[in-house]
Amino acid sequence: MDDNDECLALKDIYKKISEETNGCSWELFEVYKHLKSLGYVVGRHGVPWSMKGVENNSKPCSSQGTIQNNRVEGVEENSITCAVQMLSNLQVDELRLNFDVYLPNSKFRKSSPGDPAFLLCLVRGSPPANAKSEVLERQCGGIPLKLCHVDHGRVSFFSFKRVELPILP
Repeated sequence: MDDNDECLALKDIYKKISEETNGCSWELFEVYKHLKSLGYVVGRHGVPWSMKGVENNSKPCSSQGTIQNNRVEGVEENSITCAVQMLSNLQVDELRLNFDVYLPNSKFRKSSPGDPAFLLCLVRGSPPANAKSEVLERQCGGIPLKLCHVDHGRVSFFSFKRVELPILP
């Protein structure tokens, strides 16, 4: 059913799944389904488990105002903060943390999940450059990072460890 409580045709559902909107795609669903089938507790990275207890003190962004004498007048006070917030949330690179993955645990509580066992990033195409993977690792805050790739429904997981080779004379 859609937002208007109308039934969707199967082809419309496939169309919605094939388009990656709001961080959702068929490949991400495949990864989620695979991890859940193994018993892991999986949550989307950066998305709270529930809205209960989440404070929403931010005002909605507004760009209303008028330009007079080469100056913008009538703009809300939070417009600069809003612009900074939108730019800081912008990710140009498609390489991003997708899931927080917790070990199977019958005592897991969404209200206090603790630290995940690892963070997961979906990789499309070739593996990321070393510099990009280092940026991702810094975003993890000490939590292990794993990369995954989906190829024709087969989900593969990768992790890399830093190895320093001695310099030979």
